[in-house]
Amino acid sequence: MEDWITIRNLKKRNPGMGTRKIAKKLGLSRNTVKNALKSENPPEYKRETYINPELEPFHDFIIEKYFVKKLKGSRVLNELWSKGCKVSGSAFYRYIQQYKPEFTRSFMRYETKPGEQGQFDWSPYTVMIGDKQIKIQVFCCILGCSRYRTYMYSLSQTQSSVFEALEEGLTRMGGVPERIQTDNHATLYIAKNKEWNPSYLQFASHYGFQPSRSEFRSPWSKGKVENPFSYLENHFIADNKFESFEDFHLKLLDFEKQVNHRIHTTTKKTPVELFNVEIAELSPLPNNRFTGISEELRKVSSDCLISVDGNRYSVPHIFAGREVWIRISQGRNLEIYSQSNKLIAKYTLEKTDKGKIFITKEHFQGYRGCKGTWDFLSQQFLKIAPAQEDFINKLKAQKRINPSRHLTIIIEAAKHFSKKDIENVIQLCNKYNVYRSDLFVDLLYQNSEPVSIPKQEHVNDQSISSPPGVIRSLDSYRTKMFVERSGEI
Repeated sequence: MEDWITIRNLKKRNPGMGTRKIAKKLGLSRNTVKNALKSENPPEYKRETYINPELEPFHDFIIEKYFVKKLKGSRVLNELWSKGCKVSGSAFYRYIQQYKPEFTRSFMRYETKPGEQGQFDWSPYTVMIGDKQIKIQVFCCILGCSRYRTYMYSLSQTQSSVFEALEEGLTRMGGVPERIQTDNHATLYIAKNKEWNPSYLQFASHYGFQPSRSEFRSPWSKGKVENPFSYLENHFIADNKFESFEDFHLKLLDFEKQVNHRIHTTTKKTPVELFNVEIAELSPLPNNRFTGISEELRKVSSDCLISVDGNRYSVPHIFAGREVWIRISQGRNLEIYSQSNKLIAKYTLEKTDKGKIFITKEHFQGYRGCKGTWDFLSQQFLKIAPAQEDFINKLKAQKRINPSRHLTIIIEAAKHFSKKDIENVIQLCNKYNVYRSDLFVDLLYQNSEPVSIPKQEHVNDQSISSPPGVIRSLDSYRTKMFVERSGEI
């Protein structure tokens, strides 16, 4: 570079000086002087491309491991050595250096229209709950246009936990965008088969959005939801302690409120301000919430217990020998539902040794006998089934020995079913002229209809948890038919 400048300056000051004299004066070859005077640009050193014959057979392997899967160069080099390649480290790094420009990605910022896109993701954090370090999954659902976000948390990242968090975010927003961008987690996308998880497709169909995903190792394609996690870690998780899970939950909601009222650096407006515009473009929520995981069915043992994660939990005795289904909410709350979708028991899961039994005494009340006089029990039954004095009288006439016990069992069972189900069963008992507790309970289970629990009204910027509204797919049920046989009645 310096010689090129010196030669051209010397020639410019002495136009009559020939190349021979310039070369002699500067101590350079005449060809160097000639080339410098001919070239309008300074000389640039270009190393001659060299394809290492030792590495060329492993070209595809190196591209996949280093550029696609983003493995460390040292690991790729070790794997090459294990395959018999005897290349040096410096030769390997020179080889990959020549391909780096080819794999350098660029992208253009893309702003979505109101209601067009939402993004959903989650990240693990270790937080101090009381005096213990607990690993918590924090979920974030954010609208692409307004940047309005909701945070949820769970102790697990199972499919049911992911679905619960996403539907919680949509419910609190009060609407559904046209499509939701996610990553390639196995609960949502089966990479091996290159297809969406069927359960997630059912979830998306129920809520009416188009699922879309980011390509592998393309975090910028959902940067709107990636950035909030960095902000959450630096401004909420780091160097913070919480007295309990409830304390963490309330403070997380308060942090969410602060963020949604903070001016966004890109939009120059608060997310709440833009959300008031975007919410009008969101599709309405369905009438019922969704959970469709048939594997959560459990059969209650004869001693009124179900098994969950190595421990056993009691349910009301009326469900002994029956099937119930469970839902683990936020990874720590065990909710047990009847076949008609009514909550019958709830526990807080504790990190204990396996083989523990957790019993609620109220679940066994009344299973051995009556809890009052016949008149008292009759009054209790009429509160559940008004104007059914005739049923009570016929029950007492058929079961002259201890009719109170039969009526007690019927009352206990009726607590877990709708009035319509009870009326239908009474009609069947009248039809067959059979009045006894075991048949009444069997008919209740066989003829009850699932109760669709309404969706929660959406709440924004309030520390209110969503109620567990649930609807299951019909695959979760086993249809039972009551067969008329004289020997059974």
